[in-house]
Amino acid sequence: MKIEILADAEQDIETGIYFYEAQKQGLGRYFLDTILADIDSLIIYAGIHIKIKGYYRHLSKRFPFAIYYKILGDTIKVYAVLDCRKNPSLIEKRLD
Repeated sequence: MKIEILADAEQDIETGIYFYEAQKQGLGRYFLDTILADIDSLIIYAGIHIKIKGYYRHLSKRFPFAIYYKILGDTIKVYAVLDCRKNPSLIEKRLD
């Protein structure tokens, strides 16, 4: 299997990096490393997560973020990496 991170998900990750880097120097890089490790784990665990609005949702181990993905053939497509602390209606709107 291969993993494809779509442009919207890349933007979500970049937004998270800036947010955490503003909190403490180096925390943005740690956030990036953690999220990428969580995404890489999908090669092993893809498909075992709960489905929300047609997407699988994988919760990050260290940060309050969820990775929304689909399995299409032999490719795992990451559509969004969203902050779970946001208003649930905003998350739903994003997934529509």
